[in-house]
Amino acid sequence: MKSSKNKRTNRNTLLVYLILVLGSLLMLFPFLWTITTSLKSITESMRIPPTLLPEAMRFANYTEAMIRVDFGTLYYNTAVMVGARTLAAIMFSTMAAYAFARIDFPLKNFFFAMVLIQMMVPGQIFLIPQFLLMARLDWLDTVKALVAPGIVSAFGTFLMRQFFLSLPKDLEEAARIDGCNQWQTYWHVMMPLARSGMVALGIFTALFAWKDLMWPLIVNTSADKMTLSTGLANLKGTFTTNYPVLMAGSLIAMWPMILLFILFQRQFIEGIASTGSKN
Repeated sequence: MKSSKNKRTNRNTLLVYLILVLGSLLMLFPFLWTITTSLKSITESMRIPPTLLPEAMRFANYTEAMIRVDFGTLYYNTAVMVGARTLAAIMFSTMAAYAFARIDFPLKNFFFAMVLIQMMVPGQIFLIPQFLLMARLDWLDTVKALVAPGIVSAFGTFLMRQFFLSLPKDLEEAARIDGCNQWQTYWHVMMPLARSGMVALGIFTALFAWKDLMWPLIVNTSADKMTLSTGLANLKGTFTTNYPVLMAGSLIAMWPMILLFILFQRQFIEGIASTGSKN
């Protein structure tokens, strides 16, 4: 009886692992297709039926992509935008989240509902007000315009609030007994414990900023003020597109985000797992 039960458990475990492996392969296939397409000729990339592997490796596609796009300038603009947005989102979202999670003040639930509403409506609604604000500040076609709309994150506030709710209140009470005020309790006790959540928020914010396309296209027009996403958009032709060169440019643009996730994947997973619980 016990042996048959163990066999059923093993079969179920094997089935679960098989499904997970198949799901992983399905998610990795677009990335694999991008790599192989970047090494093909134009004719091979448009062949019907399509082929996965190229007949000959054409690394010249990467050279052509770097000639057609100034990746140095685009990397700089994107790094400034991502770095500023990430630092600002972590700082402001963490402070706001701690206030919503631990401090009682009038209309707290109303203000938090306003934060949630920003997550529920399409981001395109804010494009016109943000553009008019940048025009009033005379920031159009500048790197500052790329940073400004992303310094406050409703998603980050919600994410970090859930993280602070998962921390025990005994830590705050002990800090108060030791003489800490509200700011000292936040800065010296609660914020260090939220490090994994802050890393997860940083990765999310950096990823969202790195792939942001619509706002940079709207607010900036000069080639030296564009980001990687808008630079890659210029590789797409009006009537025909050199897909191998476009895929090569995409790989050149995406490797920093892949490296970021590989370096901080443990903290990222811990942060996401911790925000799902509440004491």
